[in-house]
Amino acid sequence: MSIILKIWIAYLLDLILGDPYWFPHPVRFIGKYITFIENKIYSLKNKKVWGGVLAFTVILSTVVLSYYIARMSEFLEIFFLYTTLATKSLGAEGIKVYKILKSGDLQKAQKELSYLVSRDTGEMDEVQVVRSTMETIAENSVDGIIAPMFYAFLGSFILIDGVSMALPLAMGYKAVNTLDSMVGYKNDKYIDFGMVSAKVDDFFNFIPARLSGLIIIPIATFLLGMGIKKPLKIFFRDRKNHSSPNSGHPEAVFAGAIGVQFGGKTKYFGKYFEKPTIGDKLKEFQCEDIKKCYKIMFMTSFVGIVLFTAFIKLV
Repeated sequence: MSIILKIWIAYLLDLILGDPYWFPHPVRFIGKYITFIENKIYSLKNKKVWGGVLAFTVILSTVVLSYYIARMSEFLEIFFLYTTLATKSLGAEGIKVYKILKSGDLQKAQKELSYLVSRDTGEMDEVQVVRSTMETIAENSVDGIIAPMFYAFLGSFILIDGVSMALPLAMGYKAVNTLDSMVGYKNDKYIDFGMVSAKVDDFFNFIPARLSGLIIIPIATFLLGMGIKKPLKIFFRDRKNHSSPNSGHPEAVFAGAIGVQFGGKTKYFGKYFEKPTIGDKLKEFQCEDIKKCYKIMFMTSFVGIVLFTAFIKLV
């Protein structure tokens, strides 16, 4: 079975199954592994160095283990490739917040959103909940879909002893992303210890974020009838208006397509920050805008896998 077919099967499995709550997802084990190592070394001096050791150990272990999993069985390879993608689960989480807001239970929506974002949600009004939900869908369209897909296809070019590196690179990316989500914060605890993890995540998202913002998401918005001119205009103007060197790229296209403005006053770890704005405020945020984000995200996943496949076939 070709590696391209395996990736397509994994993609379809993700669309059908998503990430059931009862399922022992590999990312959870990566997270536990990170916590285990962190507990052993966090108290040591020179936190930047030991934080680097954490990142190197977790990423290398994940890549090596994934290589041997791919070597063992094609079915295991497909299964673990499926777990690197998060199209259905990301969409489901966004729609869950949408449905709660439609029911009128703002407090419950705040609570549900808190599971998706690192910002403080307890004092958010409905507009802020909608904005934050949309921002996380936009950002994670790269982290949870396009980036692992990109590294799976990139790995398909590489064979080591007859084994494709598609799964090792895709799972290695998930390790990178999990490290950043757990220790890559600029707070007192992780500003030094998580520095390497954050920088590595920035590096590995550099190309996927730009491919998504410049090509993949604009095509998706065009196919959905949202146009392509406005999203690209906002992309080129506002893609750097973000503390992350990568997150602004997808967010700019989503904001441009829907006609809203991301950024602004946001609370993290008990402190308010004024985030740079992305997009033009052509209208106020509405609950239905979450569904628009949902549609863009799903179309983005489809456009991404089609374009990556076409590229592989042409090379």
